[in-house]
Amino acid sequence: MLTIRELHAKVEDKFVLNGINLTIQPGEVHAIMGPNGGGKSSLSKVLAGHPEYEVTSGEISFESNFKTKDLLALEPEERAQLGVFLAFQYPVEIPGVPNIEFLRAALNAHCKYQGVKELDEADFQKLVRDRAAQLDIDPGFLERELNVDLSGGEKKRNEVLQMAVLGPKLAVLDELDSGLDVDSLRIVSEGVNHIRKEHNSSVLLITHYDRILNYISPDYVHVLYDGKIIKSGDRQLAVEIEQKGYDWLIKA
Repeated sequence: MLTIRELHAKVEDKFVLNGINLTIQPGEVHAIMGPNGGGKSSLSKVLAGHPEYEVTSGEISFESNFKTKDLLALEPEERAQLGVFLAFQYPVEIPGVPNIEFLRAALNAHCKYQGVKELDEADFQKLVRDRAAQLDIDPGFLERELNVDLSGGEKKRNEVLQMAVLGPKLAVLDELDSGLDVDSLRIVSEGVNHIRKEHNSSVLLITHYDRILNYISPDYVHVLYDGKIIKSGDRQLAVEIEQKGYDWLIKA
């Protein structure tokens, strides 16, 4: 589904990715861990097409509906409509835009791009309210302005609600567990797992902590340092990092 080959990128004059190689198959979960400043969030922004990040060399190919696309040749909105979803580490507040209107506009854009008939009002309302119920979100929340005056945990639930409505092929989750208490972490993780099963979605999960991996079980764990993947392994690698930190990997 996603293939990254020798990816190098910079922001302003600083190189933040220095040769990333990664392949994610349909339905797989890959966890990205590593110390601060190692390039984790930079990788997510490059995948999404953030304009401040310049790719200097390398390739990113993405397969959707049996067609392989050069992701780097697409605008951010085209990547999203193709099925690449980014849950932000710090979701942006958009005053004046109700949650439900944002979700409908996003879903309609996806349907139009993919040549699928848009949902009518009744079907859309049912879809959104069913997805909100799965995430234990009060229906009144849908009428609120997008991310305005929400707690950190509420913003993260809102990100997963967007993911649940759009049903992406690849979900890039940038520190989804940041700011979540135990109950919110469980609910959000269950939501992600439900979406994965329903759509056979792949997940690139960026995290500092092993705890979310108790809920969203990874197929692979990668350690990103200095813009490169320096170690890959299974779930046990995350356990070792939790116990010993990163120094032993960086020194090796």
